[in-house]
Amino acid sequence: MTDNQSQWPAQYRRYGPPAGYHVPPASDQMQVTSSMRAASADRERAVDVLKAGFAEGRLTQDEYNDRMGRAYASRTYGELAALTADLPAGAVPGWQHPAHPAAAGTNTMAIASMVLGVAEFFTFGLTALPAVICGHVARRQMRQTAQRGDGLATSGLVLGYLGIIFWTAIIAAAMVGVAISVSHGGPASITVHPGPGG
Repeated sequence: MTDNQSQWPAQYRRYGPPAGYHVPPASDQMQVTSSMRAASADRERAVDVLKAGFAEGRLTQDEYNDRMGRAYASRTYGELAALTADLPAGAVPGWQHPAHPAAAGTNTMAIASMVLGVAEFFTFGLTALPAVICGHVARRQMRQTAQRGDGLATSGLVLGYLGIIFWTAIIAAAMVGVAISVSHGGPASITVHPGPGG
């Protein structure tokens, strides 16, 4: 028996493959990848998943409408999988969305937010606004990755907002003080009284 015959399906044991027919080994079988073109049936399956997600309340009306349009316009398995990856039942049978390994370490923007939040005490509030910006960027990045640092980002945001409020209040109070002093006639004038016999 030849190698090809040994790999021929079990139900056809009595019959070998046709002459000249090459049966690829299991390792050579076609693998479905994210860049492979999707068929109309694949798009319909993805649409069915979206319909079920909408019916169960997992998608809002706007999300449902947006994803439906994108599903019908999708050309690859990867595009379809991205539309249904966060819904039960998955995207496309035969292709699983590649799992991304959890990113190790702490988000650098979260660290920067915390450092800038603490530094505002030494910079008279100049780093408060950057601390808030870095904190929001860090929280957005951590929602997309598995990085740690949520506590650092939150602390940086709190310190940043408190710094902005504190220094805004100080500046406002100083401006009110200047306005009051100007409205009361400015600096006091010196009046000279003539002495007796003058």
